Amino acid sequence: MQSLRLLFVVITLLTAILSPVTAIRAEDINDAHALADLKTAKGVFLVDIADPEKLAFYLEVIKGTHAGMVRQHVTPDLVVVFIGPSVPYLTTAPNDEIAMEHEHALERIAGTVADLDRLGVRQEICAVATKVFNVDNKSVLPALTGVGDGVIELFGYQAKVYALVPVYGFSALHYPDFRVRIYAMFRPWIL
Repeated sequence: MQSLRLLFVVITLLTAILSPVTAIRAEDINDAHALADLKTAKGVFLVDIADPEKLAFYLEVIKGTHAGMVRQHVTPDLVVVFIGPSVPYLTTAPNDEIAMEHEHALERIAGTVADLDRLGVRQEICAVATKVFNVDNKSVLPALTGVGDGVIELFGYQAKVYALVPVYGFSALHYPDFRVRIYAMFRPWIL
């Protein structure tokens, strides 16, 4: 039994040592297969994130996605739709608690939203969410376009063949009264 284990270890080591090593070179990393024959790529990012640090990070990822397409000679036609608990971080007048606790993240968010606007990325903020989260529509970041309902926007963009890219990070635990507020808002239609 001992000799079988030793034989297994020796064979494993020899295989690892003698096998050709295939490393991925940086210049080989691209999206050529997926982007083959594309001149334009259409995508809609559904952003629903309750954590401002995560929101700042994923906005930078979206900016990087745009840059990656441009680098690979594909024209990006991107839309970002903000819904849910993302909206309290997309305002020029956040509440005092958010402003104090998340100042750096808010600066990153505002900066990246402005960068995406300069790149031509359409960014929409859901009026249902601004109402639920008590964000004044007049105070949203200037690069954002207010829309009636972010979910309806998704139906429209998907019907126009935009690829849906969901970006989630929400937990109702962050907002204990969230379900109560949603129910109260839609109660006339539910009853």
